[in-house]
Amino acid sequence: MKTKIILLILMAVFSINSSNAQKSNKKVTITGTVLNADKSPVANAIIMIDDQKTSSVTDADGKYKVKVKSSASRIGIFTFGLGTKEDSIKGRTQIDFDFGTTTAQKPGEQNIAPGEKGVNTGYGSIKQKNVTTNVNKIDGTNKKYASYRSIADMIQREVSGVKVSGSSVVIQGSADLFGDVPALIVVDGNASYELPDMSPIYVKSIEVLKGTSAAIYGSRGYGGVIVIKTKIQNE
Repeated sequence: MKTKIILLILMAVFSINSSNAQKSNKKVTITGTVLNADKSPVANAIIMIDDQKTSSVTDADGKYKVKVKSSASRIGIFTFGLGTKEDSIKGRTQIDFDFGTTTAQKPGEQNIAPGEKGVNTGYGSIKQKNVTTNVNKIDGTNKKYASYRSIADMIQREVSGVKVSGSSVVIQGSADLFGDVPALIVVDGNASYELPDMSPIYVKSIEVLKGTSAAIYGSRGYGGVIVIKTKIQNE
C-alpha cells in the first residue's frame, strides 16, 4: 500500500514538472511598429530578445513579428543610424517603439559622478548601473595578462562566446544570411576589422560590446565591437 502511495506521489510530481517545463518552453508572438522622430516607419530594424539578435526585422511599414519564449524579459530594436531602444516585455504581445518620444541612448549624455563606475561604449561612457546589455571588460593592468602571448589570446581565454581566427574576431550569435559577421575592432578610437599585432603588456583595457550595446556604431557594429585602449595613449 505504501509503495502505491509513493508511486502516485512521484507520478504527480513528474506531471507537475513536465507541465511547468512545457509552459516555460511555450512561445508567444509579439508584434509592433517602429517609428522614427517624424512618425515614419523604420524598415530593416533588427529585433533583439534579451540582448540576442533574432532573424526578425521590420518591414517597409516598420512592422515586426517575433516569437519569443514565455520566459523572455526584454525586447530591443537595433537600427542603423537611430541607435537602439529597449523595453520590458512583462507579458505584453503588442509593443511599439517610437524614436521620437524618448531618444535612443547616446553616449556622453549621462554625467558620471566622481567615484561612480562607467562603461565605455565606443564614443563615450555611460553609468555602469544603466548598462542592460552585455559588456565584458578586461583590465589590462592586471599582472596575470602579462603572460599571455597576444591580444587574441587574452580575448579568447577571458571572454565567453568569442571566437578568434587569425586577426578576426567573431562574437557568438553575430551572423547574417551569408555567415559569421566579424566584430569591429576599435583601438584608441581607430576602427578596423583586424586585431592589432601588439603585446598584451601595452593594453590598458579591452571591452567587448555585444548585442544592443554595439548599436551606437550603426551598421559597422552589427557583429559586435571590441574596444581596445592602450597604455601608450591613455596613461
